[in-house]
Amino acid sequence: MTTSNLDHPIEYAGPAPLRSILGGFLMGLANLVPGVSGGTMLLAAGVYPRFIEAVAEVTKFRFKRSYLITLSCVVGSALVAIVSLAGPTKDLVVDHRWAMYSLFIGLTLGGVPIVWKLARPACGAVYAGALVGLLLMIAMAVLAPNGGGGGGSNWFMFGVAGVAGAGAMILPGVSGGYLLLLLGQYVPILGAIEAFKDSLTAEGGVEFGAVFDAGLALVPIAVGVGVGVVVISNLVEWALAKHEKLTLGLLLGLLLGAVVGLWPFQRSVEPAVGLMVKGQEVTAETIGSIDAEDWPLERFTPSGGQVAGSLGLIVLGFGITVLIGRVGADRKPEGSASS
Repeated sequence: MTTSNLDHPIEYAGPAPLRSILGGFLMGLANLVPGVSGGTMLLAAGVYPRFIEAVAEVTKFRFKRSYLITLSCVVGSALVAIVSLAGPTKDLVVDHRWAMYSLFIGLTLGGVPIVWKLARPACGAVYAGALVGLLLMIAMAVLAPNGGGGGGSNWFMFGVAGVAGAGAMILPGVSGGYLLLLLGQYVPILGAIEAFKDSLTAEGGVEFGAVFDAGLALVPIAVGVGVGVVVISNLVEWALAKHEKLTLGLLLGLLLGAVVGLWPFQRSVEPAVGLMVKGQEVTAETIGSIDAEDWPLERFTPSGGQVAGSLGLIVLGFGITVLIGRVGADRKPEGSASS
């Protein structure tokens, strides 16, 4: 029986639940970070093969105990990361964009060797898939709304964002945070998560009205994630079984292309009257009430120190992802097989 490379690239060096918790936390953090793939973090932590199998099987109503344990550990720790770190991550992106984007580029590029190892030995299908994935991400970057917050936020867009987030959980090389940036939903969604958390931890006690309002805004995201996980997990399982090399090449291209939209030297600028922000026209009366996180972006010429700092952060991010991959997984010798 022919098997996918994903069946045996990684050995579990420690207790599976602990590794699933680590992988899930990294996945949750990655989904807050534009350019970093949650699927790649699971792969680096040695959890991906078990996770993709568990998701696909559970969506077919096959509830083995091992599947449920894996999913509970991954999803639970991912939620902890998202809820606890959404606010700080959003603030860092808004206030220190060039530095954070530089780090994101490095973290993203660090996933390339991981996916490349799965695709070896490379063939025409790998290169063709990589080209398609790269061109797709370039097109998305060109068509992206400016600033990650100007695409207009409503139930439909939050649902679409949920599907995008599900794709990032399943596909190594695809960043949930980056897709949210392209959809213009990154800052609005992180803000909604932060509002939900704040309403639960208010000084005067839980603000149930605010909890309901914030929770209601997150419902379409949850629905989108559910739909996306069911559809995409089974699609990936089928694609890897039928067209493994092409699929892995596509994932590699998506990973490389994610960097295109992360040019670090951008800054927020106060919008002018008449500009559309979050689907609304800016007027003289409303311009003062627009948060800095919703301001449009413009490119700027960096100083020598910023260029050096950016390169350093790219190297740091690359090293972090590569280190996670090496520490998190023991790989079998080439030529070993798994039934």
